[in-house]
Amino acid sequence: MEYHSMVHTSVHSNRSRNGFTLVELLVVIAIIGVLVGLLLPAVQAAREAARRMSCSNNMKQLGLAIHNYHSAYNQLPTQGAGTTQEGAGIFNGSRLYNNASLSAFVGMLPFIEQQTLWEQIANPMNIDIDGASPPADTAPAPFPAMGPTPAYSWSGDAYIPYMTEIVAFRCPSDPGVSGSPGRARTNYAVCLGDTVNTFQINGPYNNNFGPGGAYKTISSGTDRGAFGLRYKHKFRDIIDGLSNTVALGEIATSLGDLDKRTRPARNAGGNTETGVPGNPSLCQQWLSPERPVFWSNGEDGGTAPTLEGADSMHFRGSSWATFYPAHTGFQTILPPNRETCWLSHTLYPGMFPPSSQHPGGVHVVMADGAVKFITDSIDAGDTTAGTVNFVTNSTGRLTGVRAPGNASPYSIWGALGTRASREVIGEEF
Repeated sequence: MEYHSMVHTSVHSNRSRNGFTLVELLVVIAIIGVLVGLLLPAVQAAREAARRMSCSNNMKQLGLAIHNYHSAYNQLPTQGAGTTQEGAGIFNGSRLYNNASLSAFVGMLPFIEQQTLWEQIANPMNIDIDGASPPADTAPAPFPAMGPTPAYSWSGDAYIPYMTEIVAFRCPSDPGVSGSPGRARTNYAVCLGDTVNTFQINGPYNNNFGPGGAYKTISSGTDRGAFGLRYKHKFRDIIDGLSNTVALGEIATSLGDLDKRTRPARNAGGNTETGVPGNPSLCQQWLSPERPVFWSNGEDGGTAPTLEGADSMHFRGSSWATFYPAHTGFQTILPPNRETCWLSHTLYPGMFPPSSQHPGGVHVVMADGAVKFITDSIDAGDTTAGTVNFVTNSTGRLTGVRAPGNASPYSIWGALGTRASREVIGEEF
């Protein structure tokens, strides 16, 4: 009996040492929880790094497309290309032509392996996206070569090419969904320089804008970027140097909220000294005091801006085929990820800085094809200073520091956006 008791005690003792106490188990769980907590942000950061690299690669391809286009046609793709006719207004919705309102990305299609899509646009199209014949509207079927005006919906009947989602135009970090509101979105835009482009304000949408038409006279003074609205630029025009001039940049697209970067405010003072051209930071007055990344809703202690409806193409980057600055353009006035607003309403020019879903800044493509990351904190000088060569309603031009030929008032950021201001960029950006 004594020997049996000793054996039983020994076996029981060994079993006790093979288990975990409650305290030990809780410690292990706590350690695992801490490790998971440390690991998840690292995984998220790694995923964003991969998305950011993919986005950078998209932009490299677009930069290469610009150079290949220039090699083929001895000019940059035109922001505002297409077909028109004498006497047509900018808001004319005729399907016989597209009002010279195609973005530079349309011309770049064959150079980003979208030859088939380009051929659809370049030729008449007899059917719409539903397989039915296009409606008559203001012009007979079929859709014309180079397509109709991309800013119009044609009574709900879609034009296939403008509705086509192109992976090369989308940043993987941007969660904005495809389709409505908008058409086929883009996260990339062309650089229009450091001025508020006013070509639509003084009459081109009421007057002729054919060869030598009024739009050239009105917008010539505000044409300071690598790209201009309806201007044909060449590399030789970029006097400041291809490596010192921004050609393309990122823009975020809407998530259906009040994001100041993706849903522009309306009626920002118009084309006057008291409007955005005279004070680019004017629209800050409508930001939410509680969440300054968003517009005020009027119930947070701030003043709500006037906004367009949420069910139409009124958002940033809503259509890669459309040349309007809100959709495919940006300026180097306000630094990245600042607020956006129209001088008046949809399709008008306004204040449109670049933006992205990458933490801390945006990618840009320099005119030489190099991709760089610009931080939100880049030196942008005095963002309340009026733009150079502001054109008044009487078509007169300002004198002094805002006259044509002056350096950008927006420091390094402004200088990067101008192609011929003859400013020396002596520091890394």
